[in-house]
Amino acid sequence: MRPSRVFRMLVPAVLGIAAAASGIAAGPPATRKDDVKEIVQGVEIADPYRWLEDQKSPETRAWIDAQNAYTQSVLSGLPGKEALEKRLGELLRVDVTTTPTERNGRYFFSRRRADKDLPILYVRQGLDSPDEVLIDPLPLSPDHTTSVNFLDVSQDGSEVAYAVRLGGEDEVTVRFLLVDGHRELPDTLPHARYSGVALTADKSAVYYSKQTPDGPRVYRHRMGTDVGADEKLFGDGYGPEKIIGVRLSDEGEYLQLVVSHGSAAVQTEVYFQDLAGGGAITPVVNDVAARFAPTIAGDRMFLQTNWEAQNGRVLAVDLKSPARANWKEVVPEGKFAIQDIAAAGDRLFVRSLENVIPKVRIYDATGQARGEIAFPEIGNVGNVSGEWGKSEAFFTYQSFVVPPTIYRYDVRTGKRTVWAKQEVPVASDRFTVEQVRYASKDGTEIPMFLVHRKNLPRDGKNPTLLTGYGGFTLSQTPAFSFRAALWAERGGVYAIANLRGGSEFGEAWHLAGMLDRKQNVFDDFIGAAEWLVAKKYTSKQRLAITGGSNGGLLVGAALTQRPDLFSAVVCSYPLLDMVRYHKFLVASYWVPEYGSADNPSQFPSLYAYSPYHHVKAGADYPAVLFITGDSDTRVAPLHARKMTALLQADSGDEAKRPILLYYDTKAGHSRGFNTPVAKQIEDTTLEMRFLFWQLGMAPAAAQPVKKAA
Repeated sequence: MRPSRVFRMLVPAVLGIAAAASGIAAGPPATRKDDVKEIVQGVEIADPYRWLEDQKSPETRAWIDAQNAYTQSVLSGLPGKEALEKRLGELLRVDVTTTPTERNGRYFFSRRRADKDLPILYVRQGLDSPDEVLIDPLPLSPDHTTSVNFLDVSQDGSEVAYAVRLGGEDEVTVRFLLVDGHRELPDTLPHARYSGVALTADKSAVYYSKQTPDGPRVYRHRMGTDVGADEKLFGDGYGPEKIIGVRLSDEGEYLQLVVSHGSAAVQTEVYFQDLAGGGAITPVVNDVAARFAPTIAGDRMFLQTNWEAQNGRVLAVDLKSPARANWKEVVPEGKFAIQDIAAAGDRLFVRSLENVIPKVRIYDATGQARGEIAFPEIGNVGNVSGEWGKSEAFFTYQSFVVPPTIYRYDVRTGKRTVWAKQEVPVASDRFTVEQVRYASKDGTEIPMFLVHRKNLPRDGKNPTLLTGYGGFTLSQTPAFSFRAALWAERGGVYAIANLRGGSEFGEAWHLAGMLDRKQNVFDDFIGAAEWLVAKKYTSKQRLAITGGSNGGLLVGAALTQRPDLFSAVVCSYPLLDMVRYHKFLVASYWVPEYGSADNPSQFPSLYAYSPYHHVKAGADYPAVLFITGDSDTRVAPLHARKMTALLQADSGDEAKRPILLYYDTKAGHSRGFNTPVAKQIEDTTLEMRFLFWQLGMAPAAAQPVKKAA
């Protein structure tokens, strides 16, 4: 058992640091506990670890070092490291290519080659031409923590704007490159959070939206001039809780501006400017409490919206006569929820979810059906891209254990050919993807995907990893996951629950999991775990949960509300103190989704589920691995720091079910394509060894599963 709290308070912090640094897992480092209390909306709230909010203080830095040393001392001796690293290397060290952008016959894309640690920016001079390196980020940092990605390509394909990202920060520096000769231009947009960078057709200027302390603002930078003198065009009066997106139409004739009232906003505003005609910035819609996602095609703007249509519909706006009285409905609301639209080859590609399976239907500009893109298996068709005036489009197809393939699609003939395919050594035919349904606490039917080996025994002994998200209209659809493949290879069940708060069934599904209805999301997740146990896919002793960001809040709430239901928890980049979350970084974006403790009517529901405020002293919590890092400039790492300290002080048996913090001083919020492969392997190996240990799984697979011939 852990030492008593009284004893722990008497032990100097330096002793805890020394013990952890010695490599001996004698218990977690001692953490100073303060008597901090405040009254919020008439309720006294204790916050004993508020001092850990100061990320730069020497005491916090020493505490982080001690926690990392303790975590390594606990996990370093676990078996299976080499086998996991080997298999993850096979799964991850493969060629990965992004959907290309075509400009004037040139194709621009990113590719991370199997033998490289980071994606490189490429161009092809023609469809079948060899790949030509434009920008290689590998020499930019010795530890490969500096990455690059395309932001825009000029209409004639002669110039690109690209971002340089340090670590995993959301903030980037914007640079410009001439394609011919690979010559860097002297212009640079400084390190900041951008939500759109668009080169004009003549390349004389660039439009961009940047987050400032006062809120988002849109600027025009004339190439070759001082960026400090850039002209501010739009944004005055919008506070930091707003986001403004900016882009240009395919031919560069129109500037498009979208104002989001927070992330997954219940309201967006749409504006445009006729650059060719020299017009003023003109509102399309700014007075309706609904979402509008615009796509410009020629002189039309197509609006995907939930206005008077909770499952979504598509409206057409003539930009020469944009008054609302002239709008036309081209795709009406249907039975299934529209997720997104794309315009290419004089066609509209409308992706909807039909029982959480993505389908892409094709329409002409008047709304006449012109076919669909379909596959026979349970999978995900998406990422459709192209230009309105050209016959070429691209899209991807993938499933949980089927790696992504990018197809080139001839809109006129319907012919599709493979542009790029991930050759991942996974025997997809040995696995099955089930879609099941279960009842949540209030009786709502919730879908869930299960990935596992065929002929899985239902004996209650299968190690199971359950995940979900449940927020911000993000739907959990079938997408390739190396974690799912690895877990299923080891004989486990990988489960993804389609919780309320997403948009699997339209805006009503989203609304049912936000603000004072957020508890529905946690009930849905707990219901998934109970169903997996009841149906003998697994048992409580062999069930783990994992989630990141809003999903970190999800598993944080689950572990505090039902600690008896899980054996292990991986909680990544989480929100956990929901009373103070809105005070840090960009969290004001999320107030429309969660609410704010500053609002007397919203405080009660936030406080009722806030994980940090519902840790019970002496409770027998599952083992927990918190993951976060300094470069997360989206969700403040203080949440994981404070929750780690609180759980270590107040929960059960540290020897068997430890509370651990893995704190990467260079990691950011998103760990994926732009994260070095070596780092992905290292981090995933640590997570899996923790989970295998806690669920009693074999440290190594008998034989790696190779791709079937």
